Amino acid sequence: MKRIAVYCGSSPGSNPIYSDAARELGRILASEDITLVYGGGSVGLMGVLARSVIKASGEVIGVIPEAIAKMEVAYNEIQDLRVVKDMHTRKALIAELASAFIALPGGVGTAEELIEILTWAGLGFHQKPVGVLNVNGFFDPLLTFLDKMVEEDFIAPEQRAMLLINKSAAGLLSQFNNYIPPKMDKAQRSIKLSGSEN
Repeated sequence: MKRIAVYCGSSPGSNPIYSDAARELGRILASEDITLVYGGGSVGLMGVLARSVIKASGEVIGVIPEAIAKMEVAYNEIQDLRVVKDMHTRKALIAELASAFIALPGGVGTAEELIEILTWAGLGFHQKPVGVLNVNGFFDPLLTFLDKMVEEDFIAPEQRAMLLINKSAAGLLSQFNNYIPPKMDKAQRSIKLSGSEN
């Protein structure tokens, strides 16, 4: 893996453990010569993560919408800051640049980005690893919700299995390196679209 996209909060959160996890992930990415691709911000976990990579002599690509950059939250000191026209362009470019995706704790934007990239995997748009760094059990409610979707037959178990979970950055990267996408045939991908309402 040459580049990993990381979705994370523009806030540091209430618990210092989240910033600690972002710093550790940044150090590991730099030590493994993996370029960080992220939202281009200088604040919150985004800023902590990017600064950690740079401090460890790693490479960073930031992708930020023009409107957010104008709020003076862009991290202008990174090597490669790309200012794009809107959020849709940002997400598409991050997806194109990255060979894998990690979600750290964050808000609704982080959750939306994670779910979207997982949806794309389920639809067969990409076969790149997607994982969450489940710091302090932050993603436990989301994982329970995904399990409920499987239980109620809204998503296939194979799609649920596409989301990798680990409490440590090193452990998650190891899972990425050994990732084999679950096999989903055309029927499995379309089954959730073909039901009828009574």
